[in-house]
Amino acid sequence: MKPNRNLSRGEGRRLGNVALIAFMLGSLLLLSLVRARFSPIGKPGEAIEAEEQQAMRKGSVKMETLETADETAASAAEEEEEETQPKPTDNSGSSGGGVSGGSSTTLAAGDAATDHHLTPSKPVCYESSRRSDTCEAAGDVRVQGRLQTIQISPLEKEWKVKPYCRKHDAFALSHVKEWALQPLSGDAPRCTINSSATAFVLSTGGFTGNLFHDYTDVLIPAFITANRYAGEVQFLVSSFKSWWTNKYIQIFQQLSKHEVIDIDSDDEVRCYRSVVVGSTFHKELGVDASTAPLGSSMVDFRAMLRSAFGLERATATPSGDHWDIRRRPRLLIISRRSSRRFVNERAMVDMAMSLGFDVRVGDPEISTDVSKFARLVNSADVMVGVHGAGLTNMVFLPAGAVLIQVVPYGGLEWLARGTFKEPSADMEIHYLEYMIQLDETTLSEQYPKDDPVLKDPNSIHKQGWNALKTVYLDKQNVKPHLGRLKNTFQEALKLLPHGQNT
Repeated sequence: MKPNRNLSRGEGRRLGNVALIAFMLGSLLLLSLVRARFSPIGKPGEAIEAEEQQAMRKGSVKMETLETADETAASAAEEEEEETQPKPTDNSGSSGGGVSGGSSTTLAAGDAATDHHLTPSKPVCYESSRRSDTCEAAGDVRVQGRLQTIQISPLEKEWKVKPYCRKHDAFALSHVKEWALQPLSGDAPRCTINSSATAFVLSTGGFTGNLFHDYTDVLIPAFITANRYAGEVQFLVSSFKSWWTNKYIQIFQQLSKHEVIDIDSDDEVRCYRSVVVGSTFHKELGVDASTAPLGSSMVDFRAMLRSAFGLERATATPSGDHWDIRRRPRLLIISRRSSRRFVNERAMVDMAMSLGFDVRVGDPEISTDVSKFARLVNSADVMVGVHGAGLTNMVFLPAGAVLIQVVPYGGLEWLARGTFKEPSADMEIHYLEYMIQLDETTLSEQYPKDDPVLKDPNSIHKQGWNALKTVYLDKQNVKPHLGRLKNTFQEALKLLPHGQNT
């Protein structure tokens, strides 16, 4: 019996040791799982790829022509709900639009948005919004434009980024060059130009050339990012287009005291004390004042535009001179030459004049002089146009003016809402909509009455963006019913201060 008792005690000790070892192993496994879940280092490449594919489905619609402004609204509502404070980027590598690389001193999300002092520190690359990645660094910064390379000290690891605000849109990013932030090496090139300004690398690739994208993807994000530097910032423009930069040179000159550089063609080694690579995106045609540096808003952006283009009217108030033609409210019709034209534009002008409007018709082609057209828009009290990039000119309207968006037939309310309706409030502009009915569209002349295009637009939507765009945006012109449109114009008049003190 005694040997049996000794055997039992030995077995008990062995079992106890096994249990202890199992507990320790389980604890280590649990700690590793917790670390993998909450560590800022990053996620496995497969997880990142899956997230990007999901984002491509949910947050970005592929666009393929200059008339691509319409597609962006498909994801606008989802993006705005998902926008958060900047997050540290993953350093497990990237494909497409994400930032890749790493640094042992990556800042926390809130720090990235608030630490703007030019103190020597290791760089931080972070997801500044659902649509944009931004890198900021200070120290010894050397930019080699032809190589799309920035060497920095201190910096431990390489980062790569495409500086354009559509990080999940593969088609847009195929026209954007990738930039590398690298540790300063022992054989680094010597500086040929030194500057005390902050270098700001951004791209005018992507969808630039379309008015909506010019502002939503480049100009407004550039304002959000550069405004805090009070002019001591130098724009280093990648994928440079001289005609595009010249078109908006007044805006760049408002934000910077320095020359705009075609950086991809630059042979210099430009040295700075700090650099920003990539703009910060907030929302379609908008600035989120609650997160913008200095609390900047769309009111501030529009004030900057008035200064850039010499626009006189900050508000839609009439002249004090009773003999001045400005006592009459001015209505501007945005004309189109291709699809979504007003078939009865001349009749619309006559009807508006009968209501007392001073009527103008403008055609904002891609070659239109921005200053000249901006002055025309700024002179208007009411602007009306069919959904399209031309309505982006609303940024020049005075506060208190009225925008009337004519929404084409085909269940496109969501498209109208994300692109122009929602941005109007932050611009302090009144917004009205005119929905085209079946008897007001030329589609009724192209398709039988029982065709799904006319009877069931949702069935066309389900076929995807290209089908929707081809039918309801590319093939459609409109003929608003003058009686119904007159009611909308009269509603716009009631929103204006004209004639109230006469």
